[in-house]
Amino acid sequence: MEILTQIFGLVLSLSILVILHETGHFIFARLFNTRVEKFYLFFNPWFSLFKFKKGETEYGLGWLPLGGYVKIAGMIDESLDREQMKKPPQPWEFRSKPAWQRLLIMLGGVLVNFLLALAIYSMILYKWGEQYLPADEVKYGYDFHPVAEEIGFQDGDIITLINQKPVDNYTRILPSLIMDEVHTVTVIREGREVSVYVPDDFSKRIIREEVKNLLTLNVPFVVDSIIPGHVAVEAGFMKSDSVVAINGTPTPFYHQFEEIKQQNKGKEVEVTVIRKDQPVNLSFRLPESGSIGIGNRPMSHFFNLNEIKYGFFESIPAGIRLGMETLVFYVKQLRLVFSPEGARQLGGFGTIGSLFPKQWNWYQFWNMTAFLSVILAFMNILPIPALDGGHVMFLTYEIITGRKPGDKFLEIAQIAGLIILLGLIIFANANDIIRWLGK
Repeated sequence: MEILTQIFGLVLSLSILVILHETGHFIFARLFNTRVEKFYLFFNPWFSLFKFKKGETEYGLGWLPLGGYVKIAGMIDESLDREQMKKPPQPWEFRSKPAWQRLLIMLGGVLVNFLLALAIYSMILYKWGEQYLPADEVKYGYDFHPVAEEIGFQDGDIITLINQKPVDNYTRILPSLIMDEVHTVTVIREGREVSVYVPDDFSKRIIREEVKNLLTLNVPFVVDSIIPGHVAVEAGFMKSDSVVAINGTPTPFYHQFEEIKQQNKGKEVEVTVIRKDQPVNLSFRLPESGSIGIGNRPMSHFFNLNEIKYGFFESIPAGIRLGMETLVFYVKQLRLVFSPEGARQLGGFGTIGSLFPKQWNWYQFWNMTAFLSVILAFMNILPIPALDGGHVMFLTYEIITGRKPGDKFLEIAQIAGLIILLGLIIFANANDIIRWLGK
């Protein structure tokens, strides 16, 4: 059921984004009296799941869920309609329009996707506000991966400065260490400031060695909820129990308990809790699933979180700021893909789908949809033939030089672009399969 929820979230999100992206092209095409012959969600080689015609346009649903398209009359696109291009240009065709109009038609999808992302982020902030843990409130510090310990970090360190600049939000620490050119990190260790020097190849090493948890926030484990019907009830857990050990191994923090618990699935275990200032040992058999049926107290119980509420008009500039920050974050992340280490981490539909929540959550769904909208906008504007950015590149050349690339050249470029894109899709999804087989 969990995987079906993720698949549904992915398909719904991509459907919204594709429909609105193609609507952007459609709106500008109709604005300049350019005929749109087809408008499809998903591709439809050989047949369509359903279709209908209204006016000059055929609307339909394809069976191949790899995006969607609008077929604009007189345009060399993925349909490669050679017969139409052999005929004399007509006033309603794309090729008959001035270069600046053709440019706006091609930019329409990207523009709509980016504006959509800003609108979604604004409404997220209006509805749910913003909540984050300030870096200086991380009173229990972090646990570090051995790769981080090798360069000088120690468990319990509290990170306060990166490149001598204060860190406000703790969630920005990890992306900064991976994607920015970090040279020094200042930490509080046993009440004093200590500088950790980061080598130049640190981010590449993190990616190359597939480090999953470079640093983990230390959060105590105090039972907040117990699910009826789970082993926790029979084992004797009670609300407000502080979980401190499993099989005699100290686990003062939640993630430490989870790690040892996963290693003991299907085995007899003894969990030590502190109840009314007294240690209590609870013995039981862990199910094969590893699920006990207890939940930890919320972050706000252990830390002083910063909470910001936005009015409707306040949410708009805040949403624009968040959208721009997301774009910068993604561009920095993309830079790492163009390296042998980063290419191996490239993921396909499986990776994207895994980012959606396993239990339906509107906040996470819209957050992911906004993020994917930023990605779709940026990826489509890249100067690769077969993408919007490829058409924009050739149109910009035409506007600057006054010379239009030949139809034969554009057709060859379109085919080359399609081959590149197909290769990237196969490579990314093959990475997903390899990772799945590795597990």
